[in-house]
Amino acid sequence: MSRHHLVDHDITPMEKVPGVIYEKKPAIGRDGKPVAGLFNAWIWLDNPTQFNSYTTDMVKGVIRAFRAASNARDVVAVVFTGVGDKAFCTGGNTKEYAEYYAGNPQEYRQYMRLFNDMVSAILGCDKPVVARVNGMRIGGGQEIGMACDFTIAQDLAKFGQAGPKHGSAAIGGATDFLPLMVGCERAMESGTLCEPWSAHKAYRLGVALDIVPALKVDGKFVPNPLVETQRYLDEFGRIVHGEPKTGEALKQGRELMARGTVDLSLLDQKVESLCTKLMYTFPECLTKSFEELRKPKIETWNRNKEDARAWLALNMMNEARTGFRAFNEGPKEDREIDFVALRQMLARGEPWTEAMIEGLIPGARKG
Repeated sequence: MSRHHLVDHDITPMEKVPGVIYEKKPAIGRDGKPVAGLFNAWIWLDNPTQFNSYTTDMVKGVIRAFRAASNARDVVAVVFTGVGDKAFCTGGNTKEYAEYYAGNPQEYRQYMRLFNDMVSAILGCDKPVVARVNGMRIGGGQEIGMACDFTIAQDLAKFGQAGPKHGSAAIGGATDFLPLMVGCERAMESGTLCEPWSAHKAYRLGVALDIVPALKVDGKFVPNPLVETQRYLDEFGRIVHGEPKTGEALKQGRELMARGTVDLSLLDQKVESLCTKLMYTFPECLTKSFEELRKPKIETWNRNKEDARAWLALNMMNEARTGFRAFNEGPKEDREIDFVALRQMLARGEPWTEAMIEGLIPGARKG
């Protein structure tokens, strides 16, 4: 066989999928110029009006995009990101969850097969994967982000989980990856309390390789004004760097934020710089290196993903059904159920019923 007759290893051609953009951008050399014949594959989640949450069709598109990038002989690295400056990804599309999957565990089980395949496509990509975090990385967005090999973030982004606040559990990767990355205590905090971390805190804890400023005020970049960036310790020796500001400092930070504009040019420069560094390596040695370094993530992911899939499907009959409907149907300022009332009803031994679920939805409570 002629060496110029190359076999196509894609199962299906990479076609345009609504909500997912796949493009190849020229790789940039050390001299800052495009390198002939080499590219980086950029995979974009394109659903900014819903904070780049992924629908079922988008999950399919991401799987196909990662397979296409993995098979592309001329691709050096993959950049995974979201459209806009508000969100990298906030997880599954809660509108679709609430209106189709809630109460349909058999359907959600099949959806979770696709979700698991998406995470596995990232973990199994034959190219190094860089998460370009252009905004919030929450819930399932945090999980697919942690499946990537590197994270570069703009410093206004937030990182975290949302499961127990909205009727789910962070078992789509977070409970596998977080203990490896930040230790058991911090993983427990994120996976249960669902209090987001600033990009600065994520960087400090090791969830991000690097962060860059994105807010421009009077033509100059400034660090995130809503979090502490000038001090590392408080007067008691506790770490405060990256923690939210309060009081007058927060008020001043919000005023500064209102004066600024978001500019992601430094984020793009940092991402391109990392991709360039990756290009100047032996390709097979690089591949073997990241394959070995991924093993702790892959081993724990493979051990738990099927059990997680089954539990998440069954959970669509009660807590997830209630939580996703509350988020979808409740007003913007009130998208959580009355957790105390639910616990009191369960303490009395009351069964899950349609009436219970309807009564817990925020709109019904106010009515």
